[in-house]
Order: sequence, then structure tokens, then C-alpha cells
Amino acid sequence: MKSRNLKEENLKFFWDKSLGSIILRVNSINNEDLYSKLIEAGDQSNWFSSEKKVKEKLNENIKTYVYLGFKHIIPKGLDHILFVLALFLLSPKLRPLILQVSIFTLAHTITLFLGVLDIIKIPSTIVEPIIALSISFVAIENLFTENLKKLRPYIIFIFGLLHGLGFAGVLNEIGISEGLFISSLISFNVGVEFGQISVILLSYIFIALLFQKKSWYRNKITKPLSLIIAAIGFYWFVERLFF
Repeated sequence: MKSRNLKEENLKFFWDKSLGSIILRVNSINNEDLYSKLIEAGDQSNWFSSEKKVKEKLNENIKTYVYLGFKHIIPKGLDHILFVLALFLLSPKLRPLILQVSIFTLAHTITLFLGVLDIIKIPSTIVEPIIALSISFVAIENLFTENLKKLRPYIIFIFGLLHGLGFAGVLNEIGISEGLFISSLISFNVGVEFGQISVILLSYIFIALLFQKKSWYRNKITKPLSLIIAAIGFYWFVERLFF
């Protein structure tokens, strides 16, 4: 940090480009939130004070938390990427895909809000292994059916609730601006949705668009990829449960 005016205690924070991105948070001695900002690798903060609150702009807050939500899916959320991919692999047809993703989105949105508000608290030691198991479950089901069964939407909803608690845990670790709590929460969820939509679009472009009309699509695309996803999910389940 360096000061532009020591008397007014105006400060600026610099972050080395080799250390990744962080969220800078400055609190007063009374633990009042004075300043917060996402600092990208090699970037710097605006001027701030260690005594006076710097009012956060709404547009900057939205931009920051949408970015954080998106980044939690791409590239950091490999487990969530594989879950969405497993939903996609059941059928490349638009109707069952939209239904599954909509149910998943509704479910994780509910628990994201409830988790961040501390209305629901489940330890990550329980949530994370079950998230991994949900990936395996959905992928394994793809091996035995190519149609959306009546029970699957309910299963997706339950697993979506657990994924939402995972999102809430991440957001609680990041922290939320007290002055713009609701916009931070909504923006993060919007970022997550953008990430999921991106996964679906990329899957459609590079998988369905190229191969869905092939007679061997299910045997050479759906089943092998689902088997790989199931194996990865089970490995994570064991790792998160015992290590």
C-alpha cells in the first residue's frame, strides 16, 4: 500500500500479477465495512481511507459479483461443469435439457440465498461429498436410459439444493458487501447462470451439433463421456469423504 496524503490516510493497494486475484476488504477498528474491491492479478485498487467509508458504486458491485459467479463455474467449478454436462448428455434435445437445467437452477438459487442468509447451515464436509456423488449418480443414469424419466427431475432438484449450498459456502468465503448485499447475491447467482449457459452452449456446439445425428452418438459419445464423469465424481466422493 502507499498513501497519497498521510494526513487524510488515503491509501491504494497493489497486487502482484503472479498471485492471482483477491478481494480486498478494509474494516474499521469497530469492524465497519469501509471498502471492498476485486483486485485482479497485477491490478490496483482505487484510493480508499482506513477511517472513512468509501461508497461502493452499484454498477461496480454488479460487475464484480457477476464475474465472481461466472468464474466459480468457468474455470474453477469443474464439479459443477461435469454435473451440467451430465445433464446435457442424457439427450441433446432442447426440451429435456431446458427442463433439467431450469429445475437445477431453481433449486440451487433457493439454497444459495438461504445459505448466505444463514437460514440453512450444513457443513461443507457433508455437502461437498454429496455434490460429488450427485455427479456420479446422474452420469450413471445416462448409461441406462436416453429418456427423461419421471423421477429424474425430482432427483435433480434435490441435488440442485445441495449444489446451491456449495455456492453459498463459496460466496460466504468471498464475503458480501454490507451496503449492497442483495445486489451482490443476485449478481453472483446471475454469474453462475452465465457460466452454466456457457457450458451448455459449448457442449451443444462441440458435441451435439457435430455428432447428435450420428447413429453411434449414444454408444460413442453419451456412454463413454458419462462413464468418465461418473468415475471422476466417485473419485471426488471418496476423496472428500475420507481425505
